Amino acid sequence: MRRKENSTAEIEFIILGFSGSSKLHKLLFVLLLSLYIITLFANILIIVIVKANRLLNSPMYFFLMHLALLEVCYLSVTIPKMLENLLTEDKRITVLRCALQLFFFLLFGVAECFLLAVMALDRYVAICHPLRYTIIMNRSISIKLVVGTYFCGIAVGLIHTISTFRLPFCGVIVNHFFCEIQPLLELLCGDTFLTEIQVIAVAMVVIMMPFVLIILSYIGILSTVLAMPLSENRYKAFSTCSSHVVVVTLFYGTGSCIYLKTKSSYNPSMDKLLSLSYSLVTPLLNPIIYSLKNKEIKSGISKLWNKAVST
Repeated sequence: MRRKENSTAEIEFIILGFSGSSKLHKLLFVLLLSLYIITLFANILIIVIVKANRLLNSPMYFFLMHLALLEVCYLSVTIPKMLENLLTEDKRITVLRCALQLFFFLLFGVAECFLLAVMALDRYVAICHPLRYTIIMNRSISIKLVVGTYFCGIAVGLIHTISTFRLPFCGVIVNHFFCEIQPLLELLCGDTFLTEIQVIAVAMVVIMMPFVLIILSYIGILSTVLAMPLSENRYKAFSTCSSHVVVVTLFYGTGSCIYLKTKSSYNPSMDKLLSLSYSLVTPLLNPIIYSLKNKEIKSGISKLWNKAVST
């Protein structure tokens, strides 16, 4: 694709995406579309169950519902364009659409980072201060915490998107599935050292600050659980937290590998694989993990199924 003059606004990027023959692309399209539909259905199902069941009117399920909502939005920012690229030969994307894709991807990803920390804090209060739980984690506080996660996502999304797209581009081929910040940095003209440092610095705050809060929450939970006299109570407490620990490990592990490194260490093949992991696999696994480990969610699914069958 020809670049017109030096104006960033006039560039059309080319998303390189998947390599291989058109037959392989058709197979990938079917696989990706199937996973996308299943993931949307699973996360929307959790939202419906929490909204429909009055017994799930607690902060834990309120946060879980917003986690599912974030997964739906997070997934829908990237997958439709990936499907379009697999189905057509035209892999172009306008600079505006690319900037919006980057902004919303960062918004929902960062919001999820902080929401996972909020969920860990919620479990800490529930297990370590059960008698004061409803007072500390009241409806007003829960809403403010969720709004705060979205606000952090908007702030980081704006910072990275503006700092990336204010600079001129010397290339138009994005060696990725979507407009991710690392492959875009590869296309910037001149010295991008300060931009790279900014990306790493913000990533350290966004990833490490919530992660430290999660670690501190689980240290408090662990000390409280080990002091419990009955093994049954310990099992129940550990069971409540185990789903969240698995989700945190998946999300933070892959996110750290992408953002906590310089442009010189960018590996397109490995980064594509990691991006697929946290942009598709994690949103698919989250509802499955929570559903399998949560009796109330399984009970809600059963009630919805029985209601659907009886009508």
